Amino acid sequence: MKKVNRYHHKKILVLGLAKSGVGAAALLHKLGAFVTVNDYKPLSENPEAQNLLEQGITVICGGHPMELLDEGFELIVKNPGIPYHNPMIKEATQRGIPILTEVELAYQISEAPFVAITGTNGKTTTTTLLADILEAGDKAPLIAGNIGTVASVVAEEASAKNTIVIELSSFQLMGIDEFKPKISILTNLYDAHLDYHGTREEYVAAKANITRNQTESDYFIVNSDQDEVMKVATQSKASIIPFSTKRVLDKGAYVENGWICFNGEKIMETKDIVLPGAHNLENILSSVIAAKLLGVHNEAIYMVLNRFAGVKHRLQYIGEVKERRFYNDSKATNILATQNALAAFDAPIVLLAGGLDRGNDFDELIPALNKVKAIVTFGQTAPKIEDIAKRSGIKMIQRVDNVEKAVPEAFQLSEPGDVILLSPACASWDQYKTFEVRGDIFIAAVHKLK
Repeated sequence: MKKVNRYHHKKILVLGLAKSGVGAAALLHKLGAFVTVNDYKPLSENPEAQNLLEQGITVICGGHPMELLDEGFELIVKNPGIPYHNPMIKEATQRGIPILTEVELAYQISEAPFVAITGTNGKTTTTTLLADILEAGDKAPLIAGNIGTVASVVAEEASAKNTIVIELSSFQLMGIDEFKPKISILTNLYDAHLDYHGTREEYVAAKANITRNQTESDYFIVNSDQDEVMKVATQSKASIIPFSTKRVLDKGAYVENGWICFNGEKIMETKDIVLPGAHNLENILSSVIAAKLLGVHNEAIYMVLNRFAGVKHRLQYIGEVKERRFYNDSKATNILATQNALAAFDAPIVLLAGGLDRGNDFDELIPALNKVKAIVTFGQTAPKIEDIAKRSGIKMIQRVDNVEKAVPEAFQLSEPGDVILLSPACASWDQYKTFEVRGDIFIAAVHKLK
């Protein structure tokens, strides 16, 4: 860990806990800051806050009192999930108090370079896949961010021999200042989190922060099949390395005659790739570029892509029951992710879908339902999804209370050779704390069938 003196004896407010808040508070305390933690959850129900209190950190729980800002804080490190229209954040901004997310602290103390990955879809798969390839190539990767250990904790442990591979959300990227990855990846851009950002323009601007501080000696890997992504690339000072699943490129990664290629070099044949789904080619191509930039040999890339079957909750193969194949795609929290999942299969599909109603219109899903023979719905959006199912000509439509009940119902509607797919197209929060909880319940229900 680098020695950082900038926070010594500085008054800092950590707003909102969860893992990132705990990590930030503990790190700032080590760096000699006068830390105050403020979390909405009452102290009696807040073991993380109790632990910080035992470390000698000031803790205020049970609400966000506005008068807290009168204590002269020189910095706020906020939980990424707290929006900027939060009254306390708005007031702090008006007072000129800098606001960061924990990722910025991690960058400031890290001896290891960062490979940072963002985008609407594909972040988790790309992060996991690239880390696996770097591991096979003896590059000592450490995974951080949304799918791994909190970035500041990883950065404390990392040495210059490591490479930190980090998945970053738009929420996290809004709170950076100096953060500068050696390699950044923008997988794609679609509508998402507009309830947080307000407009698509604000959302895209947040994603673009991943390359904001990069220079000519850094690399920005971009999806050249999307004009909006390429527009972001024009704002970057980094060396732009594109990828495309649709055409051959003069520079970058692409598919040609059944081969994954990089800068004209054949890496491996696509028939040897295990990961299902045409959309995953984007994740594969961006991972190949980053791996090649970091000096990984083709043999290591081949070895990983020949066995990598995906990450948990993202088109995860669970197993077969009486000739029906079960897939867990609980991380499909938006329409596009479900469209991609449905496109990955040629067999008839029984789809399990539903969840939190964010006011979305599901009409965009209709063209993707051509292989769906039956739908089992649950959650707030069940009526909307049933409506598009009927308009798509799907005859077998059943509503159930939850995912656990959806699995046996889907099995009853299926036949040997079918795919039974949980791909909700919605967030989980109407019934489940996280999409991981939703996916785990699906997995348990499948095993119960066995």
